[in-house]
Amino acid sequence: MSAFLPLLDHHADGPLLAALARIGPLVVPLALRDSELIPQNASRYILVDRDSSLSPDDVVSLLDHGADKLILPLALAKDTIGTVPAERLLLLLDVANVSAVSDKIRSGVSGVLIKTPSVDVDFIGSVSRFFSGSSVHVLPVSSSEPPSRSTIRALAGAKTILVIPTSLLTLSPTDAKQLNIADAFLANFSSDRPDGLFPTVISSYSEGGRTLGLVYSSVESVRESVISGKGVYQSRKHGLWRKGETSGATQDVVHIRLDCDSDALEFSVVQHGAGFCHLDRPSCFGEVSGLAALERTLQSRLASAPEGSYTRRLFSDPELLRSKIMEEADELCRAETKEEVAFEAADLLYFALTRCVSAGVSIADIEHSLDNKAKKISRRPGNAKPQWTRDAASTPGTSTETKPAPTPAPAPVPTVNPDAPIRMRTYDLTEASPAQRAELLRRPVLKSDEMIAKVKPIVDDVRTRGDVALLELTAKFDRAQLTATVVRPPYAPETMQLADDVRAAIEAAYANIHKFHAAQAEQGALAVETMPGVVCSRFARPIARVGLYVPGGTAILPSTALMLGIPAQVAGCREIVLATPPRADGSVSPEVMYVAQLVGASAILKAGGAQAVAALAYGTETVPKVDKIFGPGNQWVTAAKMLVQNDTDALVAIDMPAGPSEVLVIADHTCNPAFVAADLLSQAEHGVDSQVVLVAVGLSDERIAAIEEEVDAQARALTRVDIVRQSIPKSIIVKTRTAAEAIAFSNDYAPEHLILHLEDAAQAVAAVENAGSVFVGPYSPESCGDYASGTNHTLPTNGYARQFSGVNTLSFQKHITSQEVTAAGLKGLGPVVATLADCEGLDAHANAVRIRLRALAQS
Repeated sequence: MSAFLPLLDHHADGPLLAALARIGPLVVPLALRDSELIPQNASRYILVDRDSSLSPDDVVSLLDHGADKLILPLALAKDTIGTVPAERLLLLLDVANVSAVSDKIRSGVSGVLIKTPSVDVDFIGSVSRFFSGSSVHVLPVSSSEPPSRSTIRALAGAKTILVIPTSLLTLSPTDAKQLNIADAFLANFSSDRPDGLFPTVISSYSEGGRTLGLVYSSVESVRESVISGKGVYQSRKHGLWRKGETSGATQDVVHIRLDCDSDALEFSVVQHGAGFCHLDRPSCFGEVSGLAALERTLQSRLASAPEGSYTRRLFSDPELLRSKIMEEADELCRAETKEEVAFEAADLLYFALTRCVSAGVSIADIEHSLDNKAKKISRRPGNAKPQWTRDAASTPGTSTETKPAPTPAPAPVPTVNPDAPIRMRTYDLTEASPAQRAELLRRPVLKSDEMIAKVKPIVDDVRTRGDVALLELTAKFDRAQLTATVVRPPYAPETMQLADDVRAAIEAAYANIHKFHAAQAEQGALAVETMPGVVCSRFARPIARVGLYVPGGTAILPSTALMLGIPAQVAGCREIVLATPPRADGSVSPEVMYVAQLVGASAILKAGGAQAVAALAYGTETVPKVDKIFGPGNQWVTAAKMLVQNDTDALVAIDMPAGPSEVLVIADHTCNPAFVAADLLSQAEHGVDSQVVLVAVGLSDERIAAIEEEVDAQARALTRVDIVRQSIPKSIIVKTRTAAEAIAFSNDYAPEHLILHLEDAAQAVAAVENAGSVFVGPYSPESCGDYASGTNHTLPTNGYARQFSGVNTLSFQKHITSQEVTAAGLKGLGPVVATLADCEGLDAHANAVRIRLRALAQS
């Protein structure tokens, strides 16, 4: 609350009004309400003269057009009370008429402005008590001299705010004719600190009032900020601190507010430069989050998104952006659960804010518009426009000539020209800025939090209702009507009928994969004598119960059953539960059934998605609970795995986070364009979100064009060409000068699959630091690793190759350590242990050693 209110008169200029708007509302006579000198951000109390001919409807119109409050004479107030909220009205009274105000009038306004010939603090105090609970303002009408600061303080003590004409206020130092506005603002301000400084919270006006930091102010610094409109504070060591004077991180002050006790301040500012914090961050309290963070990200992408990227398309294609907004608005309207509403609202806000950033509209602009809307008193009928209503013309009794209102067109489905070339987007790494390079390394954002919120109801349903929920969800999502979801061995021969060549291929792949994974198994315990009489050992034990998720969906994947089942079998897992989505008739593909028999699966769960993960994690009446879940899957499967691994009730681990399939191919002048194209397409066909990257080492434009021609030609011959038409245009070619640059880019990208079409491919492997699996030379297609070379194809995606390994035999084991200490060994080790336990203050630990040492000494 400000210590005074300025009353606009004809003796005011722009700089004075701008400074006054920073520290509180302006009282604006009705005749001056349209003055161009009034700042746009000013809070306005419109003063209506007693002789005004305004009607109650005119009062409402003034409020609708942005007035914060109206100050009305008694006669007009009587007609208005009841139609306008009390908090928007102040009553204008002569001091002699105070007692004429009824209880009804008093309760229908938020305060009173009293005109008085002079300031009598005692009398004003009694008036203030009469209007207890309301704000009281006093306007001395006969004074031609500015009030003293002591008068302002005295009135504040009587819970009254002084109204001062702008003709008595100045930006210059206080003199006999005018009062400096900062002196008036600080008249009732007091510090409870020994150094006399005022704690000052800095908040961001453009980020919804987010706190930027805590500083200190002095009378001198506040005076300068009020007048200059710049952030000026008081350093406890160095005196006046003009924010950004040396760093360039200046501030424009929008508002300065006193707290309720008049001993602390809030500065609402527009922050420029790197940010408020001395560490070049926006805030001293961490990074920006929420809508403010999204706004910054979109502003950055508007400036730097690569040509052809999805974000650049949103900014440059108004029809695409419009379609996405319409699509997300429709999905929000269709959402049912709390989680779904939050998820769809977030999507809509993303695209809506993209539209705003594209048009140069900030969140602060939106909030300003919302504030103006909130000030409106009149209300619209609230009817939707005809094109957004259903059956707009079907009401009985309407004219038969009335045409039905058009229904909104659905969001257009992206169409693909089948004759258009299927090609990737090309970038030159040598010309890319650090920001552009980082953009090339980015994958599409995986909304893990949003997906977890979506799968949680499914997981909770299976956890609570068990098989009943599992059967219902399998019918809903897998379109299969089952009476039971679990099949146990022996598996019926008719479920495993295969062509001879397919059976032989599976058996050959089984042999290779088994051989390589058996070689990974530890042959015995590790034992080390760390000091005489102290032997430490480590030994492996299989994880007892494992769940293997084998996706169905757009492809049959017996290879995944092999890649997960064989290391579980080699590791010696006691129970192997294989989960896979059933076909429409309720059966499982014979290829997967045959592999399940080969690897010794103890049960097959005919379910997919989050419901299968939940059944494995918690168990049901028929589905065994497992200790660790393995396997790739779509975003629903991945989110469910992430959710259950963090639930201590589930006590289940997972192999790794998963994302869309991906490959990075590095090719130099020795490459065969047809081989390179085939490798790229082998991953691009997995799904529309597959990630495919070609890093071209010193290749000419003609050589790159040859690869692109092969991609186009080979893609058109594929049965999954429709998927490729969508995944390849999202993929990129990155041009580098040297193999070293290419390997460095690949290490930063950390691909799931890395293929080396290089002159010295075998030697280049030594430089590879981050990759799920590497395919060396022209005759090592990624397909071999996917199926039968022996390595595992369940690999980290989405850059997780920096932290995770692919699935291997050790993934299905845990390691236990043991130690055996002899009596002689304890004599040497015991004092060390006891001393360290004493350092940590753990007496019982030390005692467990010393009690044994004493027994040894006595014996």
